[in-house]
Amino acid sequence: MGAEERAAERRSRSNRSTMLRLTLIAGVLLALVLVGLRLMPGSPFASTAAAKWGEPNSPAGSSATAPGRDRSTPTPTPSPELPPLPVAPARVKIDKAGWWNWALMDTRTGEISGSANMDETNPTASMIKAWIGADFLRRAAEQGDTPSDTRMNQVSIMIRDSDNTAAQTLYEVNGGTASIKRLISICDLTDSSPAADGGWSRTALSARDAARLGACIADGRAAGPKWTKWLLDEMRKVRGGGNFGIRKAFPAAEQKTIAIKNGWVDRQREQKYTVNCLAIGDGWTMAVETRYAINLGYGYGAEICEDVARQLREASDAAT
Repeated sequence: MGAEERAAERRSRSNRSTMLRLTLIAGVLLALVLVGLRLMPGSPFASTAAAKWGEPNSPAGSSATAPGRDRSTPTPTPSPELPPLPVAPARVKIDKAGWWNWALMDTRTGEISGSANMDETNPTASMIKAWIGADFLRRAAEQGDTPSDTRMNQVSIMIRDSDNTAAQTLYEVNGGTASIKRLISICDLTDSSPAADGGWSRTALSARDAARLGACIADGRAAGPKWTKWLLDEMRKVRGGGNFGIRKAFPAAEQKTIAIKNGWVDRQREQKYTVNCLAIGDGWTMAVETRYAINLGYGYGAEICEDVARQLREASDAAT
């Protein structure tokens, strides 16, 4: 090999050595870049094991320090318990002759409890006057009308004093049977129907639907936002012969807070007395319906209403 050939061979070895060093340097730099990318927060090359400094080598959001527990599944927070009501469902016993039923609604949950026959209907008598007043007031507001003082007085004496003349006038203004059909629709009743003769006194209402009517008045569907408070205040001011039944089972101070509308009538044709009671409290409504021999008088039914309410109060006291 001549001198020229040896020089060329040395240059070739030098070039290969240089290329090898450059390749090694490039490899080291690439490795460093990849490591940097794996450690950079938010990088798509980041390892789940090193997403955050100091976290254990486990899937993101889990912990190796608490075997069997996955931090990605939060511990459920119990729903806050509703405070007890002053009345509670119970097995009611009434030692009296005749027919009766009752229903209790928790208006916070919509749950209804009652007698086995709470879906059976009874002619409402004056209990329906609460709806007649509500329907009149809501429709007036929907039409943009302000009722006259005369009309407002009619609603007031119909509720407070159970005035029949005022009730008949307002029932006709409401459209008669059409008003009862609105009651069934607006208040989501399931058992009830207008009277066959079209009168308000013989509207067929079950205890369960009467409790729903109470809830419908309390939440504003019946009388509308403008008049609901006013109507409830009137129902709390029921006086005279109509002030009996459910709220009489409560202490005097509490009675003033409970809105009521009772109905009572002696049906000469059937020789039956009908007494019905509706009450609206804070978070609850209650209805009791009765029908029995006419000679027993309306006080007999009033006692049944009060007795049912007393037993439901005692059930609440026992539960707490």
